[in-house]
Amino acid sequence: MSMPIALQLYSVREEMKNDFKGTLEKVKAMGYDGVEFAGLFHQDAATIRGWCEELGLNPISAHVPLVEMIEDCEGTLNTYKEIGVQYVVVPYVDDARRPGTEGWLPTIEAIRKIGEAAVKKGLTLLYHNHDFEFKKVDGEYGLDMLYRMVPAEYLQTELDTCWVNVGGENPADYIRKYDGRCPVVHLKDFYRETVDADEPLYELIGIKSEEKKPKKKNFEFRPLGKGLQNFPEILKAAVAAGATWVVVEQDNPSMDKTPLECAEISIQYLKTIM
Repeated sequence: MSMPIALQLYSVREEMKNDFKGTLEKVKAMGYDGVEFAGLFHQDAATIRGWCEELGLNPISAHVPLVEMIEDCEGTLNTYKEIGVQYVVVPYVDDARRPGTEGWLPTIEAIRKIGEAAVKKGLTLLYHNHDFEFKKVDGEYGLDMLYRMVPAEYLQTELDTCWVNVGGENPADYIRKYDGRCPVVHLKDFYRETVDADEPLYELIGIKSEEKKPKKKNFEFRPLGKGLQNFPEILKAAVAAGATWVVVEQDNPSMDKTPLECAEISIQYLKTIM
């Protein structure tokens, strides 16, 4: 089993902010084949493309806020096209746009339009899920509704295996469900002692809640191989479903390790099972 491995640079966002090129160099030295951007930190597209070419890193994709693509679809897509990405990704939708809200159907339509525009530029739009897409609307998961309503030619999947699991489904099964439609799979590990519906999980990825809930240590993101995920099964499913890249992501460091140390642990683990 062999597949190129990228790092989602949100995992090392502070390092990217402080030393963009130097962080790319460290990522390459770890053995990563490519990167997935999460912000450009005021660097211009041509410079970023040049650095990736110099370092031999494939800039495969980028997480781009949905509002940026809605407000300036042409300009935003042009920027990432210049960098050289193959995929642009809707990384997250806020409360007002989620399944079960009045904003969900307009959001699906907006995503369809962005997907059409991306195809015209030779790009492919992906959707990166969390667990809230596993809310049912008329008996159907919001995530499945999205993929049913937007044709595959305009929208492919980037299944986040951690959030699929947290959402109550088996990650490998869900990858198989979208056989032929999941070119990129997010590998993310986690550990939790108990399932707590009130746990403020999104505060763990930097999204603050206005609700006053106690901070809990029940859930944490982990380097790959240090948590609960069955990655041999996930990777087998990814290969069978036609995935061409896997992307390592760890939203926050843990186990008293730095973000870069966590990224190193993850790729070294993958090398033992791929």
